[in-house]
Amino acid sequence: MALFNEVGVVGAGAMGRGIAQIAAQAGSRVLIVDNQPGAARAALETIEAQWARMEEKGKLTAGQRADLASRLVAADRIEDLANSDLVIEAVVERLDVKRELFAALEGVVRPDAVLATNTSSLSVTAIGAALAHPARFAGYHFFNPVPLMKVVEVVAGFRTEPAVSERLAAYAQEMGHAAVRAQDTPGFIVNHAGRGYGTEALRIVGEGVADFATVDRILKDQAGFRLGPFELMDLTAIDVSHPVMESIYHQYYEEPRFRPSVITAQRLAAGVLGRKSGEGFYRYADGAAQVPAEPPAPTVDALPPVWVSPRAARRAELLRLVHQLGASIESGASPSSNALILVAPLGFDVTTVAAVDRLDPTRTVGIDMMVDDAATRRRVLAGNPATRRDMREAAHALFARDGKSVSQIRDSGGFVTQRVVATIVNIAADMCQQRICTPADLETAVRLGLGYPQGPLAMGDLYGPTNMLEVLFNMQTVYGDPRYRPSPWLRRRGALGLSLRHEED
Repeated sequence: MALFNEVGVVGAGAMGRGIAQIAAQAGSRVLIVDNQPGAARAALETIEAQWARMEEKGKLTAGQRADLASRLVAADRIEDLANSDLVIEAVVERLDVKRELFAALEGVVRPDAVLATNTSSLSVTAIGAALAHPARFAGYHFFNPVPLMKVVEVVAGFRTEPAVSERLAAYAQEMGHAAVRAQDTPGFIVNHAGRGYGTEALRIVGEGVADFATVDRILKDQAGFRLGPFELMDLTAIDVSHPVMESIYHQYYEEPRFRPSVITAQRLAAGVLGRKSGEGFYRYADGAAQVPAEPPAPTVDALPPVWVSPRAARRAELLRLVHQLGASIESGASPSSNALILVAPLGFDVTTVAAVDRLDPTRTVGIDMMVDDAATRRRVLAGNPATRRDMREAAHALFARDGKSVSQIRDSGGFVTQRVVATIVNIAADMCQQRICTPADLETAVRLGLGYPQGPLAMGDLYGPTNMLEVLFNMQTVYGDPRYRPSPWLRRRGALGLSLRHEED
């Protein structure tokens, strides 16, 4: 028997259908209700069709499918939920609508029934504030498509009883999902932690550093993300992603780390929403993105000698790489008058390094060496406003010699990968500092909810907390923007040589 024998689901849209499906699969009797005539019955038919496909694939027997179908009921009105042990709301994201619904539900269900909202962006505390018994009310945030996205955020409102959260977490496990626990803060865990990826990528494009396709290629090929940020926003749709950016930014009283971009605001106003409108950051033909081709590597008759800055990140590795690629390496304390000057800063832009180290800016090119070259499919180069074309082309030709992809971008503090990864790690560290969730739950939620290659704290450990700090400190110097100020969680663990996943006793 399931932890909740009878479950009511209010709302027969995609989220409500998905929740109802996995609740029935967990052994509960499930009643679906919707105020649109026929919507609940249509939801049952959709779910039953999904089970039929599972039977065809051998994932269910005919008997199991019939048993599941027997547990689903299309209810006519919320009064039919009077005997439910748990009622989950999955209606429109409007505070007034949700408050009105729960006020009505409270007058229908038993005193010991649990009430839960699937809100993704509204305050759980605010939704439950007018309830007579807010202790039994909590957030229960699933992700679309519910049967495939194996994580649910259990969100405690200000007055939620801990036992209610415990029961919801245990029921999530019965439904085959990982339950992560969050305090009631804007964005909870996943939407909060996800602010760094898209917003920093938008900032990079907004500065004219690189175009959408180049940023996507770099973050996939160099940093290992499955989808680039602009591919992802086109998939989720800008009319979904931009309002979330604005909502979290304003709910945190204009916190600079979450600042939205005019780029998505303009596209939203123009109705250029992504895949579903046929055009977003890319144009789509028959559902396929029309991605501009990369220019070929330039052909250079003769490479200049190469001088590598003594302060370059991973300098020994960079020297080996340049040697393996067949360049002539200068070993003097300063470069000769015709050498290609290579720098590899963390957080600083190429201009700052050339100016501080008194290097000839016309011959200075930067390479991002934060990521181990053996672990990446792409190298990223940046000139500065004074870099000569022949030097940019020589650097590109050199680093493309072994067939690895090369992207050239304009000067940027932190290139692309450094600044995006550091922003992701920093936001995650600050979530732990605020005790929004445990480090373990944060890692689980981000991996399962966002599909990152690893959790953000593990990402910070991989590249090194001290490197993350250096990138952030130096970017704050370059841009003078408080969005890059390091979290105390990151600063303290970096200073002590601790893992970012380390919790105090």
